[in-house]
Amino acid sequence: MSEEILVNVTPPETRVAVIENGVAQEIIIERTRRRGLVGNIYKGKVCRVLPGMQAAFIDIGLERAAFLHASDICSNNNGDDKPCTISELVREGGDVIVQVAKDPLGTKGARLTTNLSIPSRYLVFMPSLTTPGISQKIEDEDERQRLRDCIEAFTSDMSIEGNFIARTAAESVDAQTLEADIRFLCRLWKTVNERSTNAKAGELIHEDLPLYLRALRDLISPEVEKIRIDSRSSWHMAKKFAEELIPDLNVGIEYYPGERPIFDLYGVEFEIQKALERKVELKSGGHLILDQTEAMTTIDINTGAFVGHRNLEETTFKTNMEAAQAISRQIRLRNLGGIIIIDFIDMTDDEHKRQVMRALEKSLAKDHAKTHITEVSSLGLVEMTRKRTRESLEHVLCKPCACCGGRGSLKTAETTCYEIFREILREARQFDVESLLVLASQEVVDRLLDEESPNLAELESFIGKTIRLQAETLYTQEHYDVVLI
Repeated sequence: MSEEILVNVTPPETRVAVIENGVAQEIIIERTRRRGLVGNIYKGKVCRVLPGMQAAFIDIGLERAAFLHASDICSNNNGDDKPCTISELVREGGDVIVQVAKDPLGTKGARLTTNLSIPSRYLVFMPSLTTPGISQKIEDEDERQRLRDCIEAFTSDMSIEGNFIARTAAESVDAQTLEADIRFLCRLWKTVNERSTNAKAGELIHEDLPLYLRALRDLISPEVEKIRIDSRSSWHMAKKFAEELIPDLNVGIEYYPGERPIFDLYGVEFEIQKALERKVELKSGGHLILDQTEAMTTIDINTGAFVGHRNLEETTFKTNMEAAQAISRQIRLRNLGGIIIIDFIDMTDDEHKRQVMRALEKSLAKDHAKTHITEVSSLGLVEMTRKRTRESLEHVLCKPCACCGGRGSLKTAETTCYEIFREILREARQFDVESLLVLASQEVVDRLLDEESPNLAELESFIGKTIRLQAETLYTQEHYDVVLI
């Protein structure tokens, strides 16, 4: 499998796309006015402690106060394995050094932690860590022990509190490169420490790298063949960054000078537009329906136009197998996080169920975000979670519809007409007026003059007052006003 990383840089935003075998699998967008905060370290001020929630709200200089739970605070015990309460850990008005673990999502503020971590290409430094850690994705026991021995050998002579975690990219990396990473992180942590001492409450102490450099640090895998950047200045910065901090990087960093936009060249713009739709067509003729809500995302699979060739069970199995591949791609492409419920088409064969689950797990293994999948429930549903640290693609690019308020549907013109009739009755009984003026959208007025004209005439006769109609171009189909004249 060949992979490429495309970087599209413009003054207002930077976009990164991960391409696998010519197809977009992941898209990350960062806008200059709303840069991601994950990884940033602040000197915060405790503005409110909530013992009932075992949490505190921290002012770090953002519009909304950030959220810090007791479980995300270092040294959260009394020495007897009993967790401390939030009131014992922080006090109102006190200062605390925190790191953003999750960006503000919707109406929620940023999620914070005091378990600070500073990543490099191969390692992560954590001041609260006492022993070396190794990424779970490195499965070879000999390699895990080698990395552990390397870290311990380099840190034994250093008088620094904390330790290191070897990232997945550290597998098979030589000792010299690891040592260079360790020394870089130690220098960086020293700088962060000095800044935190002199910083004021609400001040930024350490800011994570811009998106195009984070892509070099975090998204490079053995399968990645090249990185293509369409901005000359960003390309120069990326080359310099790689030479200084990732000298053994075996990936070509290329400048793309073409007149045709780089995302158009690989069909990424088209994929972005499709990723904003509810319906995803499958090659067989089936389709997925994805609905994203605040609580969870639901994915429904339908056979659609696919009728199969043998029997219902075989048709269902083939559709579900294809859907498993498509679902994992859509989850990454749309950056869906939190709880995800997948409603596969019901299968009676247990072996078919196992194969579909294995296909889903295998497809999700390539995901950079941490996922957890449960077995098929008694209702035939698959429940899974995916770590969410930033907004989904839909939330970055879209906002709730001004007409329906995000419901996804509008009241029919017929429903609005009947609501108007009820409002006219209320007004006519309460107030003594000569006539009433109805302001509504053109669709509603047309219906009142056509299909509902007998009912309107009957209502006029019943209340003994004239009812006039006026179309308003700015009104939506479910908005109206009844004016007394």
